[in-house]
Amino acid sequence: MKALVYDGERTMNFRQVPDPSPAAGEQLIRLEAVGICGSDMHAYLGHDERRPAPLILGHEAAGTIVGGADDGKRVTINPLVSCGACAACQSGRENICPAREIISMAPRQGAFAQFVAVPDKNLVEVPKDIPLTRAALAEPLAVSWHAARLACSALHPDVQPRALVIGGGTIGLAAALALQAMRVSDVTIVEPNPARRAFLSETCAQKTVTSGEGQFPIVVDAVGFAATRAAASSLAMPGGVIAHIGLGEDQGGLDVRRMTLQEITFIGAYTYTAQEFRDTAEAMFEGRLGDLDWFETRALEEGDGAFQDLLSGTVAAPKILLRPWP
Repeated sequence: MKALVYDGERTMNFRQVPDPSPAAGEQLIRLEAVGICGSDMHAYLGHDERRPAPLILGHEAAGTIVGGADDGKRVTINPLVSCGACAACQSGRENICPAREIISMAPRQGAFAQFVAVPDKNLVEVPKDIPLTRAALAEPLAVSWHAARLACSALHPDVQPRALVIGGGTIGLAAALALQAMRVSDVTIVEPNPARRAFLSETCAQKTVTSGEGQFPIVVDAVGFAATRAAASSLAMPGGVIAHIGLGEDQGGLDVRRMTLQEITFIGAYTYTAQEFRDTAEAMFEGRLGDLDWFETRALEEGDGAFQDLLSGTVAAPKILLRPWP
């Protein structure tokens, strides 16, 4: 098969690789669309030791099952593979399973390819009226669904929910959509890039600003740099909640003194549970997360250029989807 392979820092090559061989309990998926995630960009820049070269990246994907009783079934992929037996898995918190794996993270190859092997339990069937390009957005939407649920659950019930989302990329937009689906009607996205801000306003009907002002019951940091954590610390109201999703850099930024004195709750939100992935997919299929028309598509063989364009900040759409087949 053909795949886009991460061969070293800032090096992606479209080349022939061996076809995947599904293990027992796995299905072979013919991929139709796969999104470029921020974590893929971290690996591309050589910043993720969990993704050593050479490796096929990509984990936001949808396609069709090849072979077996379910041949031709259209599916979206939950890329988080858990053991199913530990205390975390048994309590429905697969996202913190100590033995968890994610496709596109060694040792599992990813989905920037024509085929990928995935466990049966990680597949969610896609209705015939839902394009597989949109179904591929289930994974990033689930990340933000998880964070939004945690934030809403942690907020005091007497507080009228309003939210500020820092970062207007895929995860930030998805957080805004998830919060709105959870009846947080007043959501503002901070996005400094003017082209991205215009896209969010005009195409996605989101309220956007260049920088945050005031104080908010819920602040979502979808970027994860020291500067955005510092902003979140100052913008959360007393008794408010910060949901931290971004993995931009490891340290710095939090005003722990203010968070302590003002009883601000800080929640780290990582991926999603298996149930949350299914819940997100259902919300997508029912139209509760909007039209989901905020992506652009390119051929998989153009993937290296897509990474370069994302790095340069010249892409207005929050998401680029790669198509493995002509």
